[in-house]
Amino acid sequence: MNDSSDRASAPATDDSNASATARTTLTRKKRLAGPLALAALAAALLVAGIVPRLHASRALDRQAAAQRALTVSVVAPRPAPAEQELNLPGAVMPFAEASIYARTSGYLSHWYADIGAHVKAGATLAEIDAPDLDAQLRQARADQQTAQANYTYAKGTAQRWQEMLTTQSVSQQDTDTKVSDMQAKQAMLASAQANVARLAELVSFEKVTAPFDGVVTARNVDVGALVTAGGTPGASAMSGELFHVEQTDKLRVFVDVPQNDAQDVVPDTAVYLTVQQYPGRQFAATVARTAGAIDPVSRTLRVEVDVDNRAGALMPGAYAQVHLLLKTAAPALDLPVSALLFRPDGVTVAVAGSDGKTALKTVHIGRDFGTHVEITTGLAATDRVIDNPGDAITAGELVQIAPPAPATHG
Repeated sequence: MNDSSDRASAPATDDSNASATARTTLTRKKRLAGPLALAALAAALLVAGIVPRLHASRALDRQAAAQRALTVSVVAPRPAPAEQELNLPGAVMPFAEASIYARTSGYLSHWYADIGAHVKAGATLAEIDAPDLDAQLRQARADQQTAQANYTYAKGTAQRWQEMLTTQSVSQQDTDTKVSDMQAKQAMLASAQANVARLAELVSFEKVTAPFDGVVTARNVDVGALVTAGGTPGASAMSGELFHVEQTDKLRVFVDVPQNDAQDVVPDTAVYLTVQQYPGRQFAATVARTAGAIDPVSRTLRVEVDVDNRAGALMPGAYAQVHLLLKTAAPALDLPVSALLFRPDGVTVAVAGSDGKTALKTVHIGRDFGTHVEITTGLAATDRVIDNPGDAITAGELVQIAPPAPATHG
C-alpha cells in the first residue's frame, strides 16, 4: 500500500515543481519586460533628440562657413572698342579776321559798310578826305617833271661832249664832268619818281578796302571823325580800328586733345560739331592740322578743325562740342570703373581665383569711355574680376561668386 501511494504521489510532485518553475520564469520575464521597454523608450527619445541636433549643428557649420566667405559678383574683361568718340569743348573762330586801320590821316568823308554787311575782297568800306596829302602828291609830281627835264638836258649835253671827245675838241676832264652831272640828274629823277609813288600809295589808302570776302562785325567810326594813320593797335580805348572783318564762310575750331589720345588724331580722323542752338544737328568737319607737339603746361595737343559754313548756320565766337571718332589699331581690355580700386601703389583690381580666394592685380588705364575704361596692362582676358569690391578687400580672402541676376525683358 505504501509503495503504491508513494509512486502515485511522486509524479504529482514533479508536475507541481514544473508549474512553479514556469510561473517563476514568467514572473521574471514580466519583471524584466518593464525596464526593457523603458530603456528602449529612453533610447528612442535620445535618438530623436540627438539626430536633429546633429543636423542643426552641421547646418550651422555650413552657414558659418558660408558667412566667412565673401559673396561677390564678377565681370569678365571684354575687348575694348576699336573706335572711341571723344567729346571736347571748342570755340568757333572765323577762318580769317582782320582789324582795319587807316593808313592815311584825315577826316572820314563817307562809309559804305555797316555791321553785318557781307563784303567782297577789295570792296570800299570808307573814304578818307586828306587834301594836304593830295597837294603833296601834286607837288611831288611837279618835282618829278623838273627832275625829268634836268635829266634830259644833262643827258643830251653829256652825249655831245662824248662825241666831241672823239675829235679831241674837248678835254677828258670836262667830258667826265658832264657825264657825272647826267648821272646825278638821273638819280634825282629816280628819287622824285619814288616820292611820287610813295605819295600815290598813301593817296590810294584814302579808300579803305576789305582784305578778303567776309562780314563786317564792327564799325567804330562815323562821318567827320578824324582818323590817324596806323591808329594805336592793341589799345583798349581809342585804338583807331575803323572796321573789323571776319571770314565766316569757313570756320576754324581749336580743341585741346589730352595726351593719352593725341596719337590717335590724324588728318583723316572723322569729326563733327554740335551746338546748343541746333539740338540733334551734326555739322560735318575735317581735321585740318595739329600742332605736332604737346603743350608742356596743359599736356594737350592743339588741333584745328575746319567746318564749311557757307550756309551761315554757325557764328564765330560760339561754343561748340567737337566729336572726334578716334580709332586704335590694337584695342586692349575693357572693364567698368566700378571694378577699380585706387590704392597708394596704383590702380588695382580684385580677382576671384580658381581656389576661391582673392588676388589683387595692379593695372594701367588707357582710354576713358566714361563708365568703362580700357586696361592696357596687368589683366588677362580669362580673369574673373570682382565688381564693386569693398575698399577693405585684401588678397587671400575666401569668396563665393553670386549667381548672375536673371535677365529682365522689357
